[in-house]
Amino acid sequence: MLLTIIAFIVAILLLVSLHELGHLIVARLCGVKVLRFSIGFGKPFFSRTGAGIEWCLAPIPLGGYVKMVDTREGDVSEANLPYAFDRQHPLKRIAIVIAGPLTNLILAIILYTASYSIGGITQLKPWVGMVEPGSVAANAGFQSEDRIDSVNGQPVTDWADAQTKIMLNLDSGVVKVAVTTSGGQLAFRQLNIAGTSAADEAAQSGYIGLMPFKVTNRIGAVMPDSVAAKAGLQVGDTLLTINGNKVTSWQHWVDIVRANAGAKLDIGYQRNNQIQTTSLRPDSIQQDGVIVGQVGVGAMRDEVWDNQIRQHYQPDLMQSIRLAFKRTWNYISMTLSLFGKLLIGQASLHYLSGPLTIADVAGKTAALGWQSYTEFLALVSISLGVLNLLPIPMLDGGHLMYYAVEWVRGKPLSLRVQEIGLRIGMGAMLMLMLVAFFNDITRLFG
Repeated sequence: MLLTIIAFIVAILLLVSLHELGHLIVARLCGVKVLRFSIGFGKPFFSRTGAGIEWCLAPIPLGGYVKMVDTREGDVSEANLPYAFDRQHPLKRIAIVIAGPLTNLILAIILYTASYSIGGITQLKPWVGMVEPGSVAANAGFQSEDRIDSVNGQPVTDWADAQTKIMLNLDSGVVKVAVTTSGGQLAFRQLNIAGTSAADEAAQSGYIGLMPFKVTNRIGAVMPDSVAAKAGLQVGDTLLTINGNKVTSWQHWVDIVRANAGAKLDIGYQRNNQIQTTSLRPDSIQQDGVIVGQVGVGAMRDEVWDNQIRQHYQPDLMQSIRLAFKRTWNYISMTLSLFGKLLIGQASLHYLSGPLTIADVAGKTAALGWQSYTEFLALVSISLGVLNLLPIPMLDGGHLMYYAVEWVRGKPLSLRVQEIGLRIGMGAMLMLMLVAFFNDITRLFG
């Protein structure tokens, strides 16, 4: 929990600070006087004055702002009128407004470059390791060792790319996935769940039953004080039989345990090349309104398959920069595509996430190591940059729209029009925030 809080605070401080710093630096270069630089909203709990600017930290960590001299926000002395934001040429105001989002996008490129050049790149091939029985993917005909080639005619590069393209198209109609089977034959798997509860559940969980990894019948984890631990099972044991019947796969083992809550099961297993036996009774737990059995063990991954699907290489600096630009552009395109589909109703609102999900992922990526956390920061920075460029009044993109119109017309839009736009923008943002918070709560606690 502490790691999650620290990782989230660091992410907010870094991304919001640099976004607002972009506004501040360009404002100063354009001759605009800056009064306050604030990270967070609300009454500041920390404030210092330096270089003629009040530097603040406020308690609501949902953004920040740069307050400049502006005649629309109060009386301005005659001496400060030349330095007022609203008295500048529209091109200067456009430069100041666009500087924040561009800083976020540049930061993402820098972070990806650092990650690739120092830690290298590890990718998973778009190969299916396991398919969960009864899942959306299983119903579409996906099979273990399918190699995904394209989604709706778009070639895929790795597992993450394949997963993203599938998820973003689920609400658009039939998703046609071209695969090469384990036998080397071209085949197509069709997902047709648009408009169903299955599509909403997939959007909320990000999962349709496909996994890149395989597991073996060997135990990879044993929960302390669990039924399995008390029965003497250990990490590395290979499960052989249940009640005299051969364990054909890990899923077979899971299915039998779940179906026998409270029943005595005789287990045969192998340890150090010796066959041993034990007995246990699975705990009874309630899951989705159904009583199922649980013994407290996890599977060990298939290392041979892992080595086949993992690709790791170390690019040089120039290669890292090119890859960073490419990945940033891909995420920008993906984000814009998602917003476009949300607007026309071809994507579920479950894809929206708020600060709780961001905090949760911040903690998880930080626990995985510096490289995962660095790439998480880059992704959130891209999202922040793109979101702020949307033409919604109240966001940077809305201001850009107003100033561009003023530049073309030679005069600003009326205050009445700007006020109406601001109200619409505030309503839209409030609605998006409420949906995002609701998704956060249901995703993390539901």
